[in-house]
Amino acid sequence: MPRKISLQPLRRRRKRSPGSPHLLVRRSNIHSEGCFTTIPIKSGAVVVEYTGRRLTIDQADTLYDNHPRTYLFGLSDGKLVIDGDGVAAFINHSCAPNCEADEVDGRVFINSIRDILPGEELTYDYNLYDGEMEDLSSCSCGSQKCRGTMYSEKEIKKRERALKRRRKQAI
Repeated sequence: MPRKISLQPLRRRRKRSPGSPHLLVRRSNIHSEGCFTTIPIKSGAVVVEYTGRRLTIDQADTLYDNHPRTYLFGLSDGKLVIDGDGVAAFINHSCAPNCEADEVDGRVFINSIRDILPGEELTYDYNLYDGEMEDLSSCSCGSQKCRGTMYSEKEIKKRERALKRRRKQAI
């Protein structure tokens, strides 16, 4: 029987990992813990890089099987993910974000898309694009624009079409 791996030490290391001195991790109203700024951030600024070891999707699935929390960022090649090891891993999803993720040559930078005030939680739209059909990936951002899920609008439409096909086949 495979041995259960505790991810608690990894979680503590993520919080202590060096990063921008003006970013800190604390309790979030959106979900668990979040990343907050202590200084104003101008629109268009690079806020932080999402760092960590690169894993294949299979490696990540094995490592995080049956773990409710992950700190994974899927790269555009569709083959690798970043297992976040710094404060950027604590940036929560929002349907009305103040940041966006930008991948450049396999590196992921979190950039502000509007001015951000000191004390404000950093967020970006995860725009999830895969997952089990049963996985709702519910959103708890609380914004007026909330979609109710962290899936992208494109993925939501794809899932709706798949559900319609399933219903037709069941008839």
